[in-house]
Amino acid sequence: MSDKQPIKLDDEQIAELREIFRSFDRNNDGSLTQLELGSLLRSLGLKPSPDQLENLIMKADTNSNGLVEFSEFVALAEPELVSAKCPYTEEQLKQLFRMFDRDGNGFITAAELAHSMAKLGHALTAEELTGMIREADTDGDGRINFQEFSQAITSAAFDNSWA
Repeated sequence: MSDKQPIKLDDEQIAELREIFRSFDRNNDGSLTQLELGSLLRSLGLKPSPDQLENLIMKADTNSNGLVEFSEFVALAEPELVSAKCPYTEEQLKQLFRMFDRDGNGFITAAELAHSMAKLGHALTAEELTGMIREADTDGDGRINFQEFSQAITSAAFDNSWA
């Protein structure tokens, strides 16, 4: 995009970002510390190095207080979300879903997610696991169906070099 047109997220995307932000703002002070931002990124399956985290905070922290406020978080995520077209085809998403849905019942449970992530070399803490399920499980039934899985994969549109 060479011409700087204002990028706009829809209300649903803003609400999603607010929910994600709040769930990682441990002390509810309206800002994310480097530690809290690191937890958020790891919950998305990313592994930022301390240097990458520091650079990200420097990039996002427009008021230079060393923290990332919600507006700064939105500004950071916005270009990614707006330009994000799912990098996977429907068939690739289905194959990926089947890898996680070990018993083939059409749902990914916490146990299946934990097992699959560990097999992929990304062992999750109980906290990360419940966070991932809560984030993806939009209907609140405690498990992830294909639609929720596709949405979660598509919205995890962060820098792939951190994965």
